[in-house]
Amino acid sequence: MSPAWQRHVSLAVPLRQLCRPACVLRSRVDSGRASDYRDYTVKILVIGSGGREHALVWRLRQSPEVEKIWCAPGNGGIADDAECIPVDIGNVNDLVALAKRLKPDLTVVGPEGPLVSGIRDRFEWHGMRLVGPSQQDARLEGSKIFAKEFMERYGIPTPTLYGAFDSPSEAILALDAVDWPVVVKADGLCAGKGVLVAETHEGAEDFIHWLMEEHALGQGGSRVLLENALKGEELSFIVLTDGRSFLPMAPTRDHKRVFDGDRGFNTGGMGAYTTDCMIPPDLESVILDKIVRPTIAGLSEEGLPYTGFLYFGLMLTADGPMVLEYNCRMGDPETQPLMMRMDFDLAVALDAVASKKLETFEPAWKSGASVCVVMTSGGYPGPYETGKKIEGLAAAKALPGVAVFHAGTKRDGDSIVTSGGRVLGVTAMAASLEQAIRKAYNAVDKIHFAGAHYRTDIGAKGITKSRAAGEAPHE
Repeated sequence: MSPAWQRHVSLAVPLRQLCRPACVLRSRVDSGRASDYRDYTVKILVIGSGGREHALVWRLRQSPEVEKIWCAPGNGGIADDAECIPVDIGNVNDLVALAKRLKPDLTVVGPEGPLVSGIRDRFEWHGMRLVGPSQQDARLEGSKIFAKEFMERYGIPTPTLYGAFDSPSEAILALDAVDWPVVVKADGLCAGKGVLVAETHEGAEDFIHWLMEEHALGQGGSRVLLENALKGEELSFIVLTDGRSFLPMAPTRDHKRVFDGDRGFNTGGMGAYTTDCMIPPDLESVILDKIVRPTIAGLSEEGLPYTGFLYFGLMLTADGPMVLEYNCRMGDPETQPLMMRMDFDLAVALDAVASKKLETFEPAWKSGASVCVVMTSGGYPGPYETGKKIEGLAAAKALPGVAVFHAGTKRDGDSIVTSGGRVLGVTAMAASLEQAIRKAYNAVDKIHFAGAHYRTDIGAKGITKSRAAGEAPHE
């Protein structure tokens, strides 16, 4: 039997039999693909400006169901695949006004900020369809402390919490009673940079001062928590849910540290990969039964059923998988390799979520592997310069099985220039992980801009594990 992430999985709770609801996409969804009989096509608004949003737009553009895609605000590369519209995504009122003007049939939110600010609630109040959780449910990502308390209530395995603190002096005093190393986490949103695994008291204290007194990451670091550091391998496990049924994505693995060998500061993500048989079926069953189902059922019990993408950041320990964090959206850069392997109509799947009929949907995934290598501005995740001209994009995109997803880019006349820390997600698909890695780095070699930085070991641990398991390399 295929792994559970390759087939539909329903929540272990009773599902009432539903009449066929009126929905935007009227094609069949039982195979995960559109049928040959369609009443009309749809218009979709994607909110965001990063590599994740470019990958979503790229996949949605391949749907025969989709007539029009807007991306707000988009970036220099997304402009090739969708109509980009300037907007302040930090202002939910502006996003509501934009949607009321455009009248999309469906809106998809990429980044966490608008979700935590309650965009789903506002769209529903105005009678507009949006895939994403309510503001109440988005607290799972908006507050690490809330998420920790939620997991404790529902017996979801997670590292031991030493305490949550509102003042730096209390947090520093608590360091005298922890086991080392210790994890220091900012409570709020910090773009993936609010976590430190501290080996020493001095390192933990400096990070607490940096977060809480220097306010280096803004309000997200105004509260911190301390928790036990786990040993094991991290895994990203993402599901799409309508609050009653859920569809697991293929498991992925992110690379957070800025330098090869998992050294240096945490970043928003330097690369990710996904491949067949990343985790064994028995481990997958534990993740679904002990973590995914209790989380979705718990959210339904406490409020509105969770709708949209839900990301589980896991540590695979000797005692089983444990949840390090929740995200209320798809990961970045995990989305990029997932979109390459996806072999179903994403627009139909998202409509099934919005129509609360995901139980009718059967997905499919391409066999093999895909890899995303993130190219960043020099100095990232610290200070960096922008406005650097990017060359070689056309040559990289022309390689078979390669897609170049833009993140921090903008158009400057006829040129594409850098405009952010993470600039590009160079992504490749192949029959094996080794081939996908080779193709991705071949594409990276064709792209040039001043100060470009990237890791050279994305996916390398996956190859080592495969060889240790006795799998023959693919050439």
